[in-house]
Amino acid sequence: MNRMRTTMTVLAAAGVVTAAQLGLAGSASAATRAPQSSSGCPVNLVYPSRFYVDSHGWVTNGGLYFGIKNKSTTKSFKKVTFTVTNVKNIRFGKAKPTGGKVTKNTTTTVSVYTATLKKKASLGVRVPSHLLNTHSYKVKFTLKGTGWNCASNQGTWGV
Repeated sequence: MNRMRTTMTVLAAAGVVTAAQLGLAGSASAATRAPQSSSGCPVNLVYPSRFYVDSHGWVTNGGLYFGIKNKSTTKSFKKVTFTVTNVKNIRFGKAKPTGGKVTKNTTTTVSVYTATLKKKASLGVRVPSHLLNTHSYKVKFTLKGTGWNCASNQGTWGV
């Protein structure tokens, strides 16, 4: 009886190790808090809180989505550019914009632009992403536009 329990324990442990070694359907999440816009800034940053990575390090479901959302119900803003830049261990594919157009798309930087960010509107980009290290990755956000009091550097996201 004890021999049978020991055998089952060893087999179960071997199964867990094998699944971990294969890296099938791994998940990752950004445990660190991403920055929130300052109180004088009328936009919110939008970023993923949970996503899944395949066995080759690519984010599933079309990639990661990063964006901004206008909190104002009365004001619109002109010449808005939102940029996501690699800081550590992440590479980008061909980006798909929402609410604007992609102005720069390299493996390390993606920018999206709109001439007018209307009230309660959003501007963002979904970008296929390859994580070189699923335990350590980081991007930084840059926001430019006219008609608001926002810092250009909006901080970083990742672990």
